[in-house]
Order: sequence, then structure tokens, then C-alpha cells
Amino acid sequence: MGTEVGSVAELWRFPVKSMGGERLEEAELTERGLLGDRGYALIDVNTGKVVSAKSTGLFPNVLSCGASFLAAPQLGQELPPVRISFPDGTSVTSDSRHIDGALSSCLEREVTLARVAPDDFTIDQ
Repeated sequence: MGTEVGSVAELWRFPVKSMGGERLEEAELTERGLLGDRGYALIDVNTGKVVSAKSTGLFPNVLSCGASFLAAPQLGQELPPVRISFPDGTSVTSDSRHIDGALSSCLEREVTLARVAPDDFTIDQ
């Protein structure tokens, strides 16, 4: 065969770009990576740019938030909603009509949660 070059100690998926993720026992691997990984992104309403953990000066709380799917994503189906947990222990689901307001309050900038990045997206850095 070949020489073993490593092993998987833990498997994590990050449903929302630049937020904490969820530890998995198993996941479906596609040509684009783990199914559902970074399936959601935050968009800065003022700039139109995708929020990145690389811009912690603009979004200092983004790394303190976590996200997990309410149900396992299924290949060929729309992504299920995610639960986003905030540093204060509260949480909100992506299908709540209050999601953008809760995220904007936590991040202290107006953002919107999107499933698909804009065609011409850039990342805040």
C-alpha cells in the first residue's frame, strides 16, 4: 500500500464562516469539502464584504460566536437552519426573523446572515 502519513484525531465543521463550529462523529465529504462547512456567511451591510475572522478589529466578537446545524445537512438538499450561540450564552436560529438584529447587536456593526456569498464578494481584512 503506502506509508501512513497521519490520522484524524477530531472532525469539525464550521457552518458559519469565521465562527466556532461543531465537533462531528461523521460527515459527508464532497468535491468542495465537508458538506455544510461554511455554508453560511455574514455580510457587512455597509461594505457588502464577507465578514472574516481576519478582521477582528472590525468584528471583535465574531470568534466568540459559535454555530451548529439544527439537523445534519443532506447532499442535494437546502442547508438546514443553524443555531448561533453568542458570548453571553444566548442563542438564535438562522430562521428567526430576529437573526440579523441579534448578530448586528453582538458584532456592533450591521450585518446580515447569508447562505450564498454575493457573486462579486470580497472579504473584509
